[in-house]
Formats: sequence, C-alpha cells, structure tokens
Amino acid sequence: MSEAIIKEVIRKLESVLQPENTTHYRYGDISGASWTSRKSHLSEVINEMRMVLDFSRERESGERSKLNHLLADFAEIAQVSEDIITLHGLGFYEEMHHVLEWMKKTRKRMLKFGDGEGVSSSQSVGDEGVVLGLEKDVEQLIYRVILGEAILNERPRLVISCIKGMIGAGKTTLARQVYNHPDIVETFELRAWVTISSSDTSTHEVLVELIQKLVGHVKDPLSLDEMDNRSLQSMLWEMLEGMPYFIVLDNVPKGMWLRSIFDGLPYKGCRGCNLLTTSRYQITEDDFYTHEMKPFDSNKSWQLFSRTIDNFTSCENKFSKELERKGRDMLKKCGGLPLAIIDVARQKAKQRLLGIEWDELFDSIDLGESLKLFEPVYHGLDDQLKACFLHMSFFKENATIRGEKLRHIWAAVGLNTERSIPYMANEECMHNVRSCIEELVCESIIELVNDSEFFRYRMNPLLYELSIKKAEENIGFEILRSNGNNGHSQNPRHRVIHCGRDKFNHSTNQDNEHLVSLIFHGGGRYLDDASQSYWKSFELLRILDMEDFGVKTLSETIGTLIGLRYLGLRNNYIQEIPHSLGGLEMLEVLDIAQNFMMELPNIINEMGSLRYLYMSDVICRKPLKVDVLQMLEILAYISIYDWTYEVSSLEKMTRLIKLGTEEVDENSDVNMLFASLAKFKRFLQLNLQGFRFRSMPCLDKIGVLHGLRKLRLDGRISRLPSAINFPQTLEYLVLVNTCLDEDPMPVLQEIPKLGVLRMRNAYNGRKMAIGNYGFKNLCVLRINELWNLRELRIEEIGSTFLQELEIKNCPLLETLPERIEAMVFLRKLKMVTTKHIATKIRNSSSFPNILEVDISP
Repeated sequence: MSEAIIKEVIRKLESVLQPENTTHYRYGDISGASWTSRKSHLSEVINEMRMVLDFSRERESGERSKLNHLLADFAEIAQVSEDIITLHGLGFYEEMHHVLEWMKKTRKRMLKFGDGEGVSSSQSVGDEGVVLGLEKDVEQLIYRVILGEAILNERPRLVISCIKGMIGAGKTTLARQVYNHPDIVETFELRAWVTISSSDTSTHEVLVELIQKLVGHVKDPLSLDEMDNRSLQSMLWEMLEGMPYFIVLDNVPKGMWLRSIFDGLPYKGCRGCNLLTTSRYQITEDDFYTHEMKPFDSNKSWQLFSRTIDNFTSCENKFSKELERKGRDMLKKCGGLPLAIIDVARQKAKQRLLGIEWDELFDSIDLGESLKLFEPVYHGLDDQLKACFLHMSFFKENATIRGEKLRHIWAAVGLNTERSIPYMANEECMHNVRSCIEELVCESIIELVNDSEFFRYRMNPLLYELSIKKAEENIGFEILRSNGNNGHSQNPRHRVIHCGRDKFNHSTNQDNEHLVSLIFHGGGRYLDDASQSYWKSFELLRILDMEDFGVKTLSETIGTLIGLRYLGLRNNYIQEIPHSLGGLEMLEVLDIAQNFMMELPNIINEMGSLRYLYMSDVICRKPLKVDVLQMLEILAYISIYDWTYEVSSLEKMTRLIKLGTEEVDENSDVNMLFASLAKFKRFLQLNLQGFRFRSMPCLDKIGVLHGLRKLRLDGRISRLPSAINFPQTLEYLVLVNTCLDEDPMPVLQEIPKLGVLRMRNAYNGRKMAIGNYGFKNLCVLRINELWNLRELRIEEIGSTFLQELEIKNCPLLETLPERIEAMVFLRKLKMVTTKHIATKIRNSSSFPNILEVDISP
C-alpha cells in the first residue's frame, strides 16, 4: 500500500511540472528565477520518492517486509507534500523545504535500517530498585505541567512535554515515577507507555503499538500493520476523542517523524490530553515544555551510592567521615549520572562481599562499563560533529568553556563550523542557526551553563573521558603529565600538558614536528625550565593555548611559530609581550586579556590576518592602528583614547562586528565614538566600560548606531538616553554598575525590539515599575544586586510576553509583582534571596501557571 501511495503522489506532482499546468499551480507573486528554483525543488522531492521506491524494490522479501513500517512513514510525508502543492501551489517554499528535509532523514534511517530492535512492547514500567533525588522533578512535571494544564488551562489542548538529558541521567526513571504516580493513575483512565528501542523505529510502529495498548485487544493485529499512517491516525483519534489520556513515548530517537503521532492525538478543546516524551535530543516539534535532567550534586550522588550498596549487600553500611570524603571524591568521575553511580556502587559492593576493605575500594574507580554505554552516542554523530566532539578533549575536565573560545579553537584546527548563516552578535536570537555547538547541546552532549550574560558550556566528565579515548584513537591526541602518568601517541598531532608543582621531564617531550595543537593546563615550572630553542621545534603548530597557566615570561623564539592561528594567553602574569610575535602573520585569534597591566609593544599592526583580538586590561605603548587590521571582526577591549577616528582608516575596516571600549569617563568624547562606529555596516555589538568610579558622559547620540543589536553599559551614568535616542534595533541590553538614581523602566520599556534585559547593581532606588503596554517584546528579565529595591510593580498589560524572570540578591524585595500569576507566557521564575523572604514567598504564592519555580536562599 505504501508503494502505491508514493507512486500516486509522484504522478500528481509530475503533472504539476507539465507546461500546461504551470499557470494553474503558480501561486503568489513569484519571479521567473524564483519560479525556476521552486520547480527544481519539487523535482528534488520527486527524486527522493523515486530513490526510496528503488531502494525498497532492491531489498529481499523478508527484509522488505521489515522496512514496510519506515516506508509507511515516508508515504505519509509524500502525502503531506502533495497536500501543500494542492492547497498552496509552489508559493509555500519553506514548507516544501521542511518536507524535503524530513524525506532525506527518513531515507537515511531506511539506509541504516537493522541496527536496533524496533518498539519494545514488553518494557516494564514498574519500580526499578533505588530511586532517589527526583521528588522535585516529579512534582514539577505532575502538578505544574500535566495536571496544572488539565485543570487550569482556559483553552484546553494537547500538552506535549519532553524529559531531555544524556544517557544515564534518569530520564526513563523519572518518566516511570510520573506514569505510576497515584494522581496520574486516578486522573487518566487511558494510559499507554511505548519504549522505542532503536533509531530505525518508525512512527507507523508506534501508532500500531499505541492502538493495541489503548484498546487492550485487537482481533487481527496484522491488519494494523497493513494500514497506512493516516488510517491509523484516524483510528487512534476516534479512540481518544473526548477522553483524558496520558501517553509516554520513551527514548524518542533523532529524526523520527513525530508529526505523524501528533496528528493521531486530539489536540483542541480537550482537557487532560497529555503526551510525555523522553529523549537525548531536543524535540523540535511543538513541544510545550522541556524538562532538562540535571546531574546529581555531591550529596545526592553519595546518597544514591550508599543506598545502592546497602540494597546490594542487604545490610546497612556505616562509613567514617574520612571514608565518605574519599567516596565523594571518587564519585566526581561519575559526573552526577545515576546510571554510572549505580554501576560503581554495584562494583564496590561485589568487591566488598569478596572481603576487600572499604579503604582500598575507595582509592580508585573503574568506569569502563559505563563508558561503553556512551559509545553509541559518539558513533551516532555525523563526521563534523564527531570532529567537534574529539576536540573537546583539549579542555580541562569539568571546565566551563566560553562559547567564543570553542568556536575559535575549532576554526583554528580546521573544522568548518559555519553551517548556515554568518555569526551574529545577538546569540540569544540565533534560533535558526544550526551551529555545531547548538547541535551538541540539542543532543545532550554538552551543557549550556547560562548563569551569566556570557554563553558558556560544559561537558559531563564521562563524556569527557570518552572524548579523550576517541581522540587518542582517531586524531593523534596525547596527554603528558608531570607525574609521569602519560598517554603517548605515535607522531602526535595534538598534545595537552598537565603540570603540577614538580619539575617536568622534557626528555619525554621530543615529538614536536607533527603537532598542530599544544595546550597547557595547571601550572608549575614547565616553561621556566624549557630552553630558549624549545619553540623552534614546532613547525606545524596552529594552536597554542596557555590560558590560566600562570605564565610570567615568554621567550622571543615564540615568534618562530609562523603557522600559528590561535594564541591564548588569557589570565596569566605576563607583563611584556615579545616583539617577535609581530611576525605571526597568519594569526587570527590573539587573546591576551586579563594579564593585569601587561604592556603591548607596537606589534599588533603587523598581524594582517587578525580577526579576533581580546586585550582587556592591556596597556598599549602607542595607540592601536586599527585601520591595518582590515580582517578584524571583534576587538575587546581597547581604551577609548586609543581608538582611531580617521575616516580614511575606518573605511578600510569593513568586517568589524563587535567593539569593547574601556576607560570611558566624563572627559571621553562618546559622540565621536558613536559617529565613527556608525560607518561600519556590519556592526552589531558595543560594550562601554567606565573608568574606576568616574561617571560616563551623556549617551544621547547612541541612536546613530542604527544596526546595533546588543549593548552593554558597565559603569556609572547619571541618566539613560530617552527611548527614542536608543538604537531602535536593540534586542539585548546589559546594565552593570550604572547606579542609576531614576527608575530605568519607563525608558527601557519603550525600546521596541528589546527582548533580553539584564541588570546588576544598575539602580539605587526603592521602586521599579513597568507600565501598561511596556516591553512589547521582552522575553527575559534578570535583575541582580539591586540592594535598595523594595517594590517591583508590573501593570496589567506590561511585559505581556515575558518568559523568564530572575531576581537575585535584592534583600529588601519581600514580595513579587501582584500580576505575576496572570502572566500567561511566564514559564521560568528564579529568585535567590534571604531565607526569611524565600520562605515567605513560597508560603504565600502558588504560581500555578509557571512551570519552573526556584525560590531559594
């Protein structure tokens, strides 16, 4: 049946391309060139269908019958493409492009068919041993997301939720706790749990499984297998319509055509319609809420570990404080993952039953079995993401990594991470950018640590260990340690050196001629003990990173590294840069920030390839001649008195996107600065940093920066510009240490496109009020260290679309805005305050519509 459907769709779509039909299907005002492009796109859709039919015919009969489920998925996607053309013609290019992408994904899954086992109908959803630390998660999902929507939502609809997290994070365990909770069992008469145990499982199989579980008994199960997806959707819809239901799809793989399942679920005018999914991946369909699984902290890790041991040994084990300390240190390697903690606990319990003392057992940890569970994560990545994953081994374990550094390192080593559109300064608005970093976050491989205005990322220790293992196997990666515990590679290409306080033995470090990357971690006397000729042996080096290494001096011979693309010297004790660095003509990234009173000779001007220059707290002996840096995209920071204002110079800098200026005081001519920056067509981001305790001058002329999207003001200002004097394109605003005396909200709420507002020590007053129709596009508001603030008021129609509200360190603010419970889009509320105020607010408010509430001292 599926093949017949696809053939019929091909016939109908091919008729669209016939000359006599082009007038009938030509929809909207489409130019000739665009029309040709759309016909080419439709031809590509038809070609995808033909390739799938050819692939299916080539399979043997037994294998073809197994593929029929995925073929049914593909047939439904083909029908969707026909619907789009029939209803809208070729004018709906975006929808057809989306359909084509899903066709390609489904065909790719068919080509990889057979790696898994399909739907697991016998999966138990009962209790599973020791369960710990999920009480708040269960409460949030049940009472805020599931039952809260079912009872309180004024517009009844299907509620879609996703539990997302890496392997071993406890996604399925949490889903089982929710599924079997007495309140869920009592509320939902119709419940179904489907576990998807392979990446090639089709939505056709899931639809069949749901019908069988919800009906209880089907006279002829084979008849369901033979039905097409749309017939199954109609059957499922009729079964569920008007009934409250709760469905769990466990372990949803990447690339599954979820729209097919959604189309079988009643979604309008129905109360108590719930679909809960668990997945490593971000579900990109219309999911209502994503619940991120966080790793266990030290306390929860220890509790789970000790209870698992007690459960396994059938007795209560007592540990001294010293043993507990050793155990907690050992468990850090598990990265807070319940699966790994339980695995280690069982290992230790078995060894204890064999008579080994706890003192010996807590000295080491074997994560070999746990690491094997993560192997499929690596193998499931495409080639580009695999390369990015391997290069995460360059960083420290548990390191919080700046997003810009990740991008720079990957680019310098030769990885192309520009997947769609060019870099944009306003990262919070990059919803359509499919960069490698975002994909690794979506696949739960790296974690976004969004605790400040800067984007930072972290990798779980277990995945970090896997990245090291795979990097050693695939890219010639090695680690050298001063304690002699080294992992050598033959002809290494990438080397990380971990230094302690001991003297490093340079005799173990001779294979330098093949090195592309050299990264230093720790400290010690490594470079102090190196000879002057040390740097001359690195002929192919592209990356040299010594951030946080404690370097005091650099040898002049470092200038022989003529192939260097990235040089990271941030946060050291270097007082003077060698003149020889001027010879690094291929250098693209130079990070010398936070070296505190470093003096920079006049060498930057010689680096014609420089694209990114970070030099906060650096003293230039002569003003920086930025006009020679024609490739420069980011410059942060430079003294406002070192900036050039010559028109002839600025005309050469066509690529500048971001500028950070410091030492801005009342004597600074900021109007002249703004006028000079207005000449840059690509300019998106400006950071202004004041000088000590002096005030910055009037900023009324900043509105000439017509394309500015992100602005950071750090330092005292007497008043803000009026709303009309702000750049009307501004989307992201940060106010730090501005110490305003007047309430800034009446001005800021009138900036038309402002989506994110962060304030830290920005206002001295007691009251702050957002008026009616204020902040028409504000999604995120974060305020911190407003020490005198006693009242935050939001009028009836103010901040209508606010999604996240964070209040930290405002010790006199004892109440939240009265209207907060009526803000229908508000999904996240976080407040860090005194213990007394936290208890008071928790007891006085229910926040029924807010999904994530964290009010803590």
